[in-house]
Order: sequence, then C-alpha cells, then structure tokens
Amino acid sequence: MTTRPTGSPAARGDLFDAACPTRRLLDRIGTKWTSMVIKVLSEAAPQEVRFAELQRRMPGVSQKMLSATLQNLTHDGLVSRRVEPTVPPRVHYRVTGLGLSLEEPLAALRSWAEEHMAEIDAHRRHRAEPD
Repeated sequence: MTTRPTGSPAARGDLFDAACPTRRLLDRIGTKWTSMVIKVLSEAAPQEVRFAELQRRMPGVSQKMLSATLQNLTHDGLVSRRVEPTVPPRVHYRVTGLGLSLEEPLAALRSWAEEHMAEIDAHRRHRAEPD
C-alpha cells in the first residue's frame, strides 16, 4: 500500500494514490470527446447512433479520435456497440445504463464551466499582461 506525504496509508478515495477510483476514472473520462459522446448518446437514448452521425454531431473530432474514444467507452461498459454485417459495415452505438448515470455529473461540470469560464478567461488574460 502506498503512503501519502503525511505518512498515513493510502485509502479508497485518496486522490494521491495511483489506485484511487476517482483518479482512475478521471484518467478515463476527463476528455472533452468523452463528455461529448456521452451527451450525444444520452440525448438519443434509448436509440442507437451511427458512427458517422456521432462524428457529425461532434465538430472537430477526427475519425481516429472518435474511434479511440468509443473503443475506450465500450471497454469501460459506458457505451455498447453493434455492427451490422453489411458492406461496408454499419456500426451503431448506444449509451448503457452505466453511461447514462455519468451524464448527470458531466452535465453539472458543463454547467459549472458555462457559469465560470468567462471569469477564468479574464484571470488568464490578466496573467498574460506584462508587469
């Protein structure tokens, strides 16, 4: 078991411990693309969304990044994937119950960002000004 700088043993919920569930989760879901995929699929739930439609609804995401994000979300059980055996294959995605439960905290984070981003930008501009 690792220890914190204070010498106390690392416990569940200790963000300083590499095995902390919160830290591990943030490593997996802390990207803008993950947040966008969960939002788009949650809005469509319980319907499926095809890969090309997801890409259209997420301006700026590359095919490679969307594919990697969906693969990670599928491996984590947040998104399910269904492939139609056509030529070319049609790939459909749907948010799972676990993924749907993530939408509320992500929505709260988006709301916080919308409320405070102007203030954060103002601080950044102020720091960029020469002394």
